[in-house]
Amino acid sequence: MRGDLEWGSIPGLVRAAAERYGDREAVVEGRTRISYAELGERVERAAAACIANGVRAGDRVGVWAPNTLDWIVSALGAVTAGAVLVPLNTRFKGAETAYVLERTRAKLLFVTGTFLGTSYVASLRRAAGEGAEGMAGAEGEAGPLPGLPHLEQVVVLSDDAPADFRTWKDFLADGDGVGDAEVRTRAEAITGGSLSDIIFTSGTTGRPKGAVITHAQTLRGYEVWSDLAGLREGDRYLIVNPFFHTFGYKAGIVACLMRGATMVPQPVFNVDTVLANIAAERISVLPGPPTLHQSLLDHPARDAYDLSALRLVVTGAAVVPLQLVERLRGELHVDTVLTAYGLSEASGIVTMCRRGDAAEVIASTSGRAIRGTEVRVVGPTGDALPPGTPGEVLVRGFNVMHGYFEDPASTAEVLTPDGWLYTGDVGVLDEAGNLRITDRIKDMFIVGGFNAYPAEIEQLLGLHPDVADVAVIGVPDPRLGEVGKAYVVRRPGATTLTADDLIAWSRREMANYKVPRSVEFVGELPRNASGKVVKGELRGRGWQRC
Repeated sequence: MRGDLEWGSIPGLVRAAAERYGDREAVVEGRTRISYAELGERVERAAAACIANGVRAGDRVGVWAPNTLDWIVSALGAVTAGAVLVPLNTRFKGAETAYVLERTRAKLLFVTGTFLGTSYVASLRRAAGEGAEGMAGAEGEAGPLPGLPHLEQVVVLSDDAPADFRTWKDFLADGDGVGDAEVRTRAEAITGGSLSDIIFTSGTTGRPKGAVITHAQTLRGYEVWSDLAGLREGDRYLIVNPFFHTFGYKAGIVACLMRGATMVPQPVFNVDTVLANIAAERISVLPGPPTLHQSLLDHPARDAYDLSALRLVVTGAAVVPLQLVERLRGELHVDTVLTAYGLSEASGIVTMCRRGDAAEVIASTSGRAIRGTEVRVVGPTGDALPPGTPGEVLVRGFNVMHGYFEDPASTAEVLTPDGWLYTGDVGVLDEAGNLRITDRIKDMFIVGGFNAYPAEIEQLLGLHPDVADVAVIGVPDPRLGEVGKAYVVRRPGATTLTADDLIAWSRREMANYKVPRSVEFVGELPRNASGKVVKGELRGRGWQRC
């Protein structure tokens, strides 16, 4: 393994990639195609502009934008200038973004213009408390948004920007007065122990919290990921996973830099666009949630596209149907299909399957602990449980965060003095050390005294030939306390499947306490930008209706 020992830092990795893979295509975005040498030059120019605009080592810099070349350049440029990257969820509303920016006292923000019909600039203005009179630039304010006094500049990744904001072109021009030597000196001052990014949790159990990760943790983790996945020079990688998530930024951008793979960023998941990109760009690598691959397999026009270059799929979720693995291998002839498990607090990677694992292992588990990492499953008292027994998953190793950003109380709730991270996930280890995630602790419900794990029930329901997607929640029941309710998406053409049919089938396939007592058919499940089902929305509906 090379990892942090060779590159030292993410800027060191960018520079090494530019030298090693110089003429090889680095990023493809529509008609724009740039080489690794050109990417290195653009990143250093962005770093120079950051330095010219007062970014110092350790300053926090946010990026609130979809998957684009400009995201890659602005983020890596900020990191090369010594900044700590704060990627912002593109699904955030203005108030959520403002909270993270103020929480981290971000000095600089790169933001998209209009995306999916929403003006992110206008949304941020409203959230930052700028009224109709326009208070931007008022005396005593450090930056363009009065409600965010630490935010000195907002750079719009576009040719146009409102008053008091900067365009990307104008910002980059500021770097013309900063020499290459100054950029190189700033980059070389960054060590493996320097902070590289603060990845914020989704905030499903309260305010989002920022997991603090170093350069060495990122480099080591995604050198392991690249090795286990078999990513190689010349691969063409369609990055649909959002860059604000570790699956997009680190298993995407960072991994490609390590191996000299071509990045093809896709800003929004659309199955037609995915199919077109795979065919046109000869995509060989397509990580993503199971729903992405399921929709690709089920697309009625799939056979019209040449998908023969696709060779590597990495997915991760509590529910990965065995049929999905078998169909990817059998119908699309994908050589390598792997599953993995990670969380922001552990650098996004904890366990991973190995090439050559049986389809059953890949579908039913998230693989084994990566090297340098320990995984335990414990009961309520903290004692390790034997294989086959569900409990909370604990992780210890190089990948565990340094803590939540400036939040020692929350950090102490999940990190023990001897380095074990309580993940909040329920899982089971088998005799070989493979981990199966059964649910989040908060998602478990109790049916007449029996613990019911929604992900396990979803896995079983997913075996029904007419079920395309499913989510299960617990709802109140006067006799049993709680029972399961299933939200089901039918497969195309499976219009005759009824709730009674599925419940009757479930009674034949699973223990009675696991059987959903009600089924609601929906066109699609609510998912966040990372592909996870937003069960809070379903609970709101379910508790009201059942």
